[in-house]
Amino acid sequence: WAEMKESGGGEVRPGGSLRLSCTLSDLVFGRQRLGWFRTVPGKERHAVACISASGQTKYYLQAVKGRFTISRDNDREVLYLQMNNLKPEDTGLYQCAADPNFVSDYCGGPATYWGQGTQVTVFP
Repeated sequence: WAEMKESGGGEVRPGGSLRLSCTLSDLVFGRQRLGWFRTVPGKERHAVACISASGQTKYYLQAVKGRFTISRDNDREVLYLQMNNLKPEDTGLYQCAADPNFVSDYCGGPATYWGQGTQVTVFP
């Protein structure tokens, strides 16, 4: 059973930055579509950003375009989410996911594997 593990969450002020990382074990990293999803209490989990296996195709939630960047290092087998100019509405539990439902202009669940998540809190 594959294991995914996130790191890099924390508490920041609006306008701050964080970089999330995710490692994946027991799967061939370079073959996996990957994504970052966000959960907020009382709301459905939704995709924030997704990336193809090659890294050439990316999807972003409209609300994060221009502020967040998803990337991957297939040699080091790490997935990243660089988050700049953070806003309070970006607060949530961020989970990485392997094999989400991802085509060029859409990304969502279900996904085959999930990490347990890392909390991001942006407070005024």
